[in-house]
Order: sequence, then structure tokens, then C-alpha cells
Amino acid sequence: MKTFVTGGTGFIGTHVVRQLVERGHEPICLVRPTSETAALDSLGVTLVRGDVTDSASLLAAMGDCDWVVNLANIYSWWEPDPQIYHEVNVAGTQKVMECALETQVAKVVHVSTAYVYGKPATAPFTEDTPVGSTRPSAYTRTKYQGDLRAWQLSTEKGLPLVIVYPGVVLGAGDPKPTGRYIQRFLAGQVPRIAFTTAVHTYVHVADVAKAIVCALEKPGNIGEKYLVGKHQLSIQSFNELISEISGAALPRTAPGLITLLMATLQTWRADWTKQPPKLAPLDYIRVIRDGCAFDGSKAEHELGLTYTPIYDTLKEAIAWYQ
Repeated sequence: MKTFVTGGTGFIGTHVVRQLVERGHEPICLVRPTSETAALDSLGVTLVRGDVTDSASLLAAMGDCDWVVNLANIYSWWEPDPQIYHEVNVAGTQKVMECALETQVAKVVHVSTAYVYGKPATAPFTEDTPVGSTRPSAYTRTKYQGDLRAWQLSTEKGLPLVIVYPGVVLGAGDPKPTGRYIQRFLAGQVPRIAFTTAVHTYVHVADVAKAIVCALEKPGNIGEKYLVGKHQLSIQSFNELISEISGAALPRTAPGLITLLMATLQTWRADWTKQPPKLAPLDYIRVIRDGCAFDGSKAEHELGLTYTPIYDTLKEAIAWYQ
């Protein structure tokens, strides 16, 4: 099937595009003029210039496509201009969905994050658990707002929507915050960390890509949600596993209140100077504090996933970084 993909140059996106090619589909990838496209070039897929904030470029590229995968987003814990979160994660998502309606594609798989659930009343939570009342970061707040706009178009105008919600995505070559954390850990640059009892849910990037492609291919699943992840580990257990595999020293535990205070001061300074915080931004600290423990078994049962063991996942990632 001819599949329009946004965010195809990203960490998850390159895996999705590769799996689409391997399964006999034809990806059409939206890329910005500044995007690094070497990985997509090596797969021989069609690249079209544009941006999710530009409806004209979306319509021109989406054209005669059968499916849409929307991966484009701003995933970070601090930006010098926080308005970019809204422009891409909210308005950009809405434009992709509106163009999908206009071009009458058969299915849209929108990739969100399990962290839009915030901190629900029960854990581990499932797809049907009511979301928590707040989300602790600009990233998660705007991803949630984008999801709501997509669901609204599904309910009111018949957008053929499926949403996938990955947990903490791991794998070789991750340039995003989790990958940078592992790199710093291996280099001995994480002397202390707080909130080590908080539990998060981890998943291999290839498993996320497979879930996305299988959600596209599965008949009769319009309107479904899929949490993708299996391995629920406290931050302490996650760190111990990295240390066991790599031999790197474990960070010491830092007091949570002091960590929050330092992050607040660092983030205020960054907002004023427009230079990235030297330590972890406040949004990041809040997210790791709240945790994200969920049950990703629906994706196993309905999409045929077999989750990669966490030890194998981390061993692969650590070997690549080393």
C-alpha cells in the first residue's frame, strides 16, 4: 500500500519506513529541507519536501496515498521558544488529520506517547483507563491536545484513526533524551539521580515500529488505541541493568526535593538566556518523578507483537554506544 509518512527521518520513523519496505509497501516520506535523509535514501523510498505546519505541502504529498502514519512531533524537555510544541504537536497534528480526511485515505495511524495518560488513579493502566488530570511537561500536554483534536475529527467527521502509545523507546542509535541518558551513564556523567523508585515501561524501537505497521495492516480496527511496551522497571532497576551489562558505575541517589529545586532554577535561567539548561530541565524531572507503568498486552494479542526482552534491548543499545 502507498503510505504517507511524517517523521520518517526520526528514531522510530526510520524503523517504520524500513519495515514498510520489507513488508512490500510503498512509503512516501515527508522531509524538511534541513532533514538528514541518509537512512531513507539507503532504503530507496520517495522523499517529498514539506512540513506538517504547511497544509499545502501535506495535500500535495498525500495525494493518492492509501494510508498515513503521523510520527512528526517535537519530543524534547525544553525549547527556547515553547510555542514550537503547540505549532507541531497540536496544530501540525490537526493539519495532518484534516488533509487525511480531504484526501480520503483508508487509515491513519497517529503515534502519540503513553505519557499523555499523565498519572492515572490506577497503575499499571490500560488503554481504557481514564487519563490523569494533569500532564507534567509541555511535550506531554501538547501531545495530548493533538490527540484530542485527532479523536474529535474521528468522531465528528469520520477520520479513520488508530492511535499508538509507546512507552520509553530504547534501541541502538537513539539521539533523543533516553539515548543521551544511556550515553552519559556509560561515560560516568550521571553522578546522581532522584526518584529512583518511579516505575516506567520500556520497549524496543523495532517492536514499536512493528506495532505501527501491524496497526496499519490490521482490518477492522478503526478507533482502536494501542499502548506499546512491556517491561515495567523502576529507575533504580533500569540503572542496575545498565550497570550490569556495561560495567559502568551506578549513580548515587539524590534527594527529590533538592533535585526539583535545582531543575526549577536551571530552567528559569534557560528560559531567560534562551540557552539549554546545563542540568536536567524541570519538565524531565517531573516526568521521571511521576512514572508511567502500563499494560501493553493488547498490542501483543491484537497486533501479534512479541516484545524483545529488556536485557537484550539494553545490551544492543549499550554495545552500539560503546
